[in-house]
Amino acid sequence: MSNTIADGPALSDWMVVRPEWIDFNGHLNMAYYNVLFDEGIDDVYHLMGFGAEYARTRQMTTFVADFRVRYLRELHEGDRVQCSVQLLDHDAKRFHSFQHLRHEDGWLAATAESLVLHIDMTGPRVAPMPADIAARVAALQAAHDKLPRPEGVGLPMGIVRKG
Repeated sequence: MSNTIADGPALSDWMVVRPEWIDFNGHLNMAYYNVLFDEGIDDVYHLMGFGAEYARTRQMTTFVADFRVRYLRELHEGDRVQCSVQLLDHDAKRFHSFQHLRHEDGWLAATAESLVLHIDMTGPRVAPMPADIAARVAALQAAHDKLPRPEGVGLPMGIVRKG
């Protein structure tokens, strides 16, 4: 995991698909894609100032309001993957991000799009980010604004019927 904002999306540490995550179809159960995305963003939360220490010391955290996963290719036991996180938008109380889950061989396994709320845990209630955290989120946003918008952002969900 990097401690600085880079020119590209923020990258998590490498993660390994565990045997207990494999379902009766012989591949990664859909619930554990969410685990990988969650662990992936946790790895880069320090860039924005979030994480366990932030929650413990400041009584503030983040809650996911909306999370959508696209499953593009099966993962199997022992596969190594890395999660990239791109900040798409933010305001005083929320941020919108997009994640890619890539296999170590370079192919894309899944994407996820999320809307995350900043929470004052004493309520709990949605609350503005403190100035120092807002500045860190804005700095990451400025770096990510230079990146192309990821394919798949904001896709509708439904059954597509052809003529």
